[in-house]
Amino acid sequence: MKKIFMSTLLLATVIFTGCGDLNETNKLIIGLDDEYAPMGFRDERNAIVGFDVDLAKEVARRMGVTVEFRPIDWTKKEEELDSGRIDMIWNGLDITPERREKILFSKPYMDNRQIVFVKYGENPGIISAVDLAGKIVGTQAGSTAEDYIETNAKLKNSFRELKTFNSYMNALNALGDGEIDALICDEIVGRYAMNKSLDKFEALDITIGDVSQFGIGFRKDNVELRDKVQTVFDEIIKDGTAKQISENWFQADLINVHR
Repeated sequence: MKKIFMSTLLLATVIFTGCGDLNETNKLIIGLDDEYAPMGFRDERNAIVGFDVDLAKEVARRMGVTVEFRPIDWTKKEEELDSGRIDMIWNGLDITPERREKILFSKPYMDNRQIVFVKYGENPGIISAVDLAGKIVGTQAGSTAEDYIETNAKLKNSFRELKTFNSYMNALNALGDGEIDALICDEIVGRYAMNKSLDKFEALDITIGDVSQFGIGFRKDNVELRDKVQTVFDEIIKDGTAKQISENWFQADLINVHR
């Protein structure tokens, strides 16, 4: 009986550790900005929903684990990962050389660019990035747009003022209220907000910086988890589930399959 008990205990240990390096509760904790529609945000019932949320839920379901979406301070996303408070970031996270130094990324899965938005019907003569000179320009703190502006002194110094906001939602509200003249924002996020309020915002076809790509972020040393998530994510792309989720949110397949 003692041998049987020890064998059973050993088998249980193997099974438990075989669940991977998620955490003791076999749960994926995903960090996100919960005001980042349509990637991850709160609906009218205060539930966290979104395109990336649906992708992550499907991956977690196929991995056989539960998932928790934990709102974080986007300006401290690297610290949140390093501390172990979250396992990953799946929330329209642009892959940049600077972030690669601190974050382990999945393969890119969607293209993204930063473009300019203005108040509807009140474009203050902006037809190129040069025309942002002398304007009060806004963006989200900790965003790819802010990173680009901060590394391009000529562009930043041309602004009358650069205002940063803790979320794009607040930045869009500031644009609608006339607090800023222009907003540099993720195209996907800005167009989603614009389509919700057609008489409030206007998109200008002005790209600021390079076209970037979204990826899932992990701790630098957590290769095992990254690879497990990537394997399942590749499956839902291959079988068309990711395409279906994209069409539910965007009425188009925006998943970048040429990876």
